[in-house]
Amino acid sequence: MKDAKRVVVKIGTGVLTRDVGKLDVGRMKELCAQIARLLKSGKEVALVSSGAVGLGMGRLGLKSRPKQISTVQKCAAVGQGILIDTWSKLFEEHGITTAQLLLTKDDVDIKHRHDAMNALLDEILKDKIVPVINENDSVSASELNIKFGDNDVLSSLVATLIKADCLVILSTASGLLDMTGDGSMIKRVEKIDAKINAMASGTTSATAVGGMITKLRAAKIATDFGCGVYIASGSRENVLDEIFADKNPGTFFVPSKKKSSSKKRWLAYFGKTAGKLHIDEGAENAVRNKGSSLLVAGVKDIEGNFKAGDLVEVISKKTKSIMARGLAYISSEEMRPLIGKNLDCCDKKKHIAIHRDNLSMR
Repeated sequence: MKDAKRVVVKIGTGVLTRDVGKLDVGRMKELCAQIARLLKSGKEVALVSSGAVGLGMGRLGLKSRPKQISTVQKCAAVGQGILIDTWSKLFEEHGITTAQLLLTKDDVDIKHRHDAMNALLDEILKDKIVPVINENDSVSASELNIKFGDNDVLSSLVATLIKADCLVILSTASGLLDMTGDGSMIKRVEKIDAKINAMASGTTSATAVGGMITKLRAAKIATDFGCGVYIASGSRENVLDEIFADKNPGTFFVPSKKKSSSKKRWLAYFGKTAGKLHIDEGAENAVRNKGSSLLVAGVKDIEGNFKAGDLVEVISKKTKSIMARGLAYISSEEMRPLIGKNLDCCDKKKHIAIHRDNLSMR
């Protein structure tokens, strides 16, 4: 990690606050000093900061996360100003300029906005400005289709967007604990599989969302595209210094050796999908292990209506989950009548559901 050039640091609400809605300014000062040292060493750092809703709850006298969406939006609107003002003043002590970015999923899903955000972040980071990024909860709280779901996932998508070398998730958890065994710390994870996922649990915090389950999801997204991930305790003294001195104070998730193109990254995790293709095990094997195009012969069912060129999800028969995403080669109207048919007499172009050049694994 000494050689990491571009870094995303995600800090959870539990690290930034004491009780409900009270900022732990002392801890924030320590983290600012560590980030300042990273910048001085030549790294570029993007900060994904939770806390807006929790701070709003504190200012408004609420003791638990509200269930009414409009109240969540109100808390976010009140808390975000407090959050960014505090970060800005603390970084200013080190001569560092901050930039506030509040994102909804549309900002990275819609291609021209995705490209514009990528260019903006690239310019900000190269100028040694620290972008302080949060989900725009005042807007996205009421719209499921434009939410990231939580800031762990947001941080992994930011890391993927800017092609970061490392994502550090700082929370109240010291790392991944083996909850299926003796409860010991797992120091290194080579691959996130069913066994690793079984070790996760949710959260009982009054202000947080997700817990270890979402952190593993975030780690999977980032590592799939060549970004190493640390999960460590944000309350640990000099935790960032330790990580970038190649000490491991938490759990390290090993990145994939194969770095995908920007196009493949966008196909896998960005963009709104228009339908689903349910495929059989033979097709899954061909796509996953042989790098083949997805053929119509392997498609067993179609959900939704889409045009050629629309983004669609590929659903595994075995796991019932998304295994890939890609651009439909032909429309759902053309594809449906071909399901289960002998395609020998068809136009060869209609044999393809998604061409391998436009297909990305999840």
